[in-house]
Amino acid sequence: MPNKHPTKIKKTNLPSKMCPVCLRPFTWRKKWEKNWANVKYCSKRCAKQKAAS
Repeated sequence: MPNKHPTKIKKTNLPSKMCPVCLRPFTWRKKWEKNWANVKYCSKRCAKQKAAS
């Protein structure tokens, strides 16, 4: 049976970034697929904290 998702990436190989607010690494998520280059914060909470500062 052929693989349905030949471009599937293992979770251990997902790209990650550092959040500038909490300084924790965060990993790529499916919802950020088209916008990964513009993602800066790990969560809405960190984005709000940065905006408040």
